[in-house]
Amino acid sequence: MNPTIFRLSPLIRITLLSLYTALTAPLPFLSQVTSSPIPPALLWVGIGLGAIALYAALSERVVLSDRTIDVTYPNWVPHFFRKGWSLDWSDIKELKPRTTGQGGLVYYFLSNDGQGYLLPMRVAGFARLVKEVEEKTGIDTTDVKPLAQPWMYLILLTFTLLLLLVDAWTITNAIALGKLT
Repeated sequence: MNPTIFRLSPLIRITLLSLYTALTAPLPFLSQVTSSPIPPALLWVGIGLGAIALYAALSERVVLSDRTIDVTYPNWVPHFFRKGWSLDWSDIKELKPRTTGQGGLVYYFLSNDGQGYLLPMRVAGFARLVKEVEEKTGIDTTDVKPLAQPWMYLILLTFTLLLLLVDAWTITNAIALGKLT
């Protein structure tokens, strides 16, 4: 059987990359207008490096095979930055829920040697992933739900797009007033 690959949900990826852009793109312009000691070019470099790091973090893949579940990243992502993991289905003892600091619920695979591995919850096709986990391990997953629902990301994306519009309006007006070159 060919492995099944689950990637991060496009809605989550687009939302987080857009939010990053909305929050950081105005900084070089603000630096120029306020005569900050940090040059705008340095800010653009930092923003670019941050965007690459964010994109790398958002490139996580979950690969299910007959033998294992693997969380991997593309080859261009350095292992010291984002290290994946692999776990044989036979090594999974149970799926343990844990409460997050914000009151949400995440799940960890508990291996036979006591190690915990976070169940990726932001993948497209999460229900299918959970169904396959149940089939491969025999663990009841009927109560396993994603950490955040799609409507939450739609709301965040909507406000992010509004913020991007305000950013564009502000920068355009600053250019028109001669405050930016």
